[in-house]
Amino acid sequence: MDKTPIKPQILSVSPIAQSQLFTIEAVDLRFSNGQQRQFERLRPSGARAVMVVAIHEGELLLIREFAVGIEAYELSFPKGAVDPGEALLEAANRELMEEVGFAARQLTLLRTLTMAPGYLTSEMSIVLAQDLYPQWRPGDEPEPLQLQRWPLEGMLQLLEDPNFNEARCISALFLAHQFLHR
Repeated sequence: MDKTPIKPQILSVSPIAQSQLFTIEAVDLRFSNGQQRQFERLRPSGARAVMVVAIHEGELLLIREFAVGIEAYELSFPKGAVDPGEALLEAANRELMEEVGFAARQLTLLRTLTMAPGYLTSEMSIVLAQDLYPQWRPGDEPEPLQLQRWPLEGMLQLLEDPNFNEARCISALFLAHQFLHR
């Protein structure tokens, strides 16, 4: 059995840049073999996020949303931040109502994923939503989101859609598929 490595010692942490949304920190580390390196990371915000794989009447409910990072519309599962003091499954249901106009009677946490842990401390919880009913709630989107339905029986064919590219969505798809087919 492999030995667990010794965590590097943090020598210093200092802010090096600030935007409206992010603080970039320099983190000086000393590894157990004596090597020292400086890494950069986005300062931990403590914010949590949720992504919802919603199933309604034999279909997955997705959204088409503008992704400014790649300057294109992407096909995605509903997602968003967990508000302060809000329970994770409560946030999943709220995002579902805001983005696709449904609420769920049954919510199952599939897994919490890290995203780019080499420089981000962000986590996203993947939730499966079932037994849906119509329920709309206003959200904070700058434009109406386009609802896209996808047949559940062909869920893995989503991988062939040229607009379904986000790694978190692909992970969520596989987690939901595994859960539903075990």
